[in-house]
This record gives sequence, C-alpha cells and structure tokens, in this order.
Amino acid sequence: MNNSHVDEEVGKLKEEIQRLGQQQPDGSYKVKFGVLFNDDRCANIFEALVGTLRAAKKRKIVTYEGELLLQGVHDNVEITLFPPPAVAAA
Repeated sequence: MNNSHVDEEVGKLKEEIQRLGQQQPDGSYKVKFGVLFNDDRCANIFEALVGTLRAAKKRKIVTYEGELLLQGVHDNVEITLFPPPAVAAA
C-alpha cells in the first residue's frame, strides 16, 4: 500500500469519525470502535478498518487503548480523533 492511498484512507476515517462520533469541548471527536465497525457506510469504505486505524494512530491522528482492535472484544474501546492543529491567528 503506498502512502497516498494510506493518506486517503486516513482522511476518510477522519470524516467517518466526525460523522459518527461526539465532538468534545476541545474539538476532538470520540467514537466507540463497535460503532465504526458496524456502520454500513464504513464497512463499504474500509477494506481494513483496523489497518487504517493503526496507520492513523501511527500518524498521531487518532488514539485508542491497545494495539489491535478486534470486533466484539473491543466494541467499547473509545477512539479519539485529535482536533486539527490550531491555525495561528493573523
């Protein structure tokens, strides 16, 4: 898998977390793994949701407990999408 493909997948993941998750006061979004995994639209977009999550975690775009998320076992693990970096006021 090349980098631009991974970036594209991670970008889609961010959109889906924003769609399905709850925005927090700090601008981050939280969503449970089971919600993402069981969503029909996500199922159609991501061939490997877990792999995309790992790539996003490596890039410090999301965070969650543990290394590998498994459907069923980790449905209640919360995934946090970090807020976008603050744009400096002009």
